[in-house]
This record gives sequence, C-alpha cells and structure tokens, in this order.
Amino acid sequence: MRPSLFHGLIALFVAPLLVCSFPPTSSAQDRQPTIRFVRNPDPAPEFKLTGLDGKPVTLADSHGKVILLNFWATWCGPCRAEIPDLVRLQNKYKDRLQILGLVVDDDDGDAIKGFVEEFGINYPVAIASGEIRFQYGGIAALPTSFVLDEEGRIVQKHEGLRDPILYETEIRALLGLPIGNVKVETFEDTGQIFLKNADRASELPGVDLSKLTAEQKAAALHKFNAETCTCGCKYTLAQCRIYDRGCQISQAATSKIVAALAHPDQSKSAPTKSESAAPPALLAKPNEK
Repeated sequence: MRPSLFHGLIALFVAPLLVCSFPPTSSAQDRQPTIRFVRNPDPAPEFKLTGLDGKPVTLADSHGKVILLNFWATWCGPCRAEIPDLVRLQNKYKDRLQILGLVVDDDDGDAIKGFVEEFGINYPVAIASGEIRFQYGGIAALPTSFVLDEEGRIVQKHEGLRDPILYETEIRALLGLPIGNVKVETFEDTGQIFLKNADRASELPGVDLSKLTAEQKAAALHKFNAETCTCGCKYTLAQCRIYDRGCQISQAATSKIVAALAHPDQSKSAPTKSESAAPPALLAKPNEK
C-alpha cells in the first residue's frame, strides 16, 4: 500500500472493521474509528526458539521494535489468507517492525519450510512448543496475534482473521506515525490478553451477575477465581469462562455459585435425601418387638 493511499483507506474502511462501541448517533465525532491498547501492559513471556533457517528466534533480539507475534498453522485457512498482508507489512515497516511467526501444527520441518518458501514469508518462523502456547494463554483460535510495543509489552491481542488495516493502524500508532482520524483508547486487561489477569474482571462471558448485591457479586467473583474448572483445562472458573466460552462445565459451576449466593435461604433450608427420608433399614416393622 503506498503511503499516499493510507489515509484515504483509513477513512473508507477502518470504521466498520475495528472492534469498538459507538453510541447510535449521527454526529461525525461519534463515528470516529477507534483502536484500543492495554493500560499498563504486562511484558510478553520471553522464549528462545530455533527458526526454520537455523537462526535463534527471541523477543529480545527485536527489542526497540514493534512486534507482531503471530501464532498460525499451515492447515489454517484464515492463517494462509493473512500471510500476504503480513509479508507486505514486514516489508513496509522492516526497520521498525518485526513479525514473528510461531507455527502450532505438527507438520515436519521440511513441509513447513516448503510452505514458507511458497508464500514468500519474509519474517522469522519457528515451531511453538506447548509450553509457549500455554504461557500465551493456550491459543484458543488460529490465527492469534499479539501486538507488542517497543518495550516488549503486550498491548493488544487479536483472534481470527483481521483486516490488515487494523494491524497497520496499531503499528503506526505505536511507532508515533500519523493514523488519520483514528482515536486511541486504553483499557484494563481483565483476562482478554493474559488469563492470569482474570481476577480483575467484574464481568465474565455467559455469567449473569445482575441479580446479586455488590457484596454477593464480590463473593461470586472471589469463588470464580479460587475454584478450578474440572473440564481439564487447569484454569480457574473465571479463566475458563474467558478462554472457552463454550465450556458447559464452567458454565454450570458458575451458575451454581450465583444461584447459591442469590438464594442462600433456599440452599440452607432445602432438605437433603438423608433428612427427608429415613433409610429403610432404620424403619421399625409393625410387629417387631
């Protein structure tokens, strides 16, 4: 994309593509496109890998540049679709941007090398270990990209195929380059970026806390962050709700906690089986002496 076209494309395309919330009014100011970065971001977990070319791949080697850390797989259609745009971005901002591709599929190295050559990937590619994927939140969708500022802190996370204009706008904003009429907002990470920050969340996906008092809500959130989900994810209930919104186990467990807090009298007074009926062996027979 030529620089002279950038601002025109921003005005035409960015607004409907960015994930943002605007009031339903007609003023131009309310329709202003917005990008969002984490307030007080955490450092990205460091790693030391060997790239497909035999060279080391680390975050430290790219310190001072904006980093786009892209988790992908050769079999992933959306991943394949975005690679040409990533190649273009790497070429356009090569002095101040470093894209790192971390492959999560199980193809052998030669097959992945052939893929890299076929698509003309011009940035380092390495195979991500399970440990690295876990450090970055498990990687629930592909592609997943983390945007790091020049200090190596994660300021945004994107799951799924995104328009390259979004990435370019974020990159330019972090580099202090013009971004046209795009507003930059900040937000608190409550698990969207790092699951470990789920304890900051006041709301969770699929969990209705609206009928609880402030004290009950605080108690519920404490339980969500103290109890581990039994689905096998090894996360807390809160983390599991953020990581896997379709998990029926964490959904049921959080609903049970909410119900118990909302109706404490019912949970205390409801008779158990042992209280409502004596075991048959203990019942006296009519003619028994």
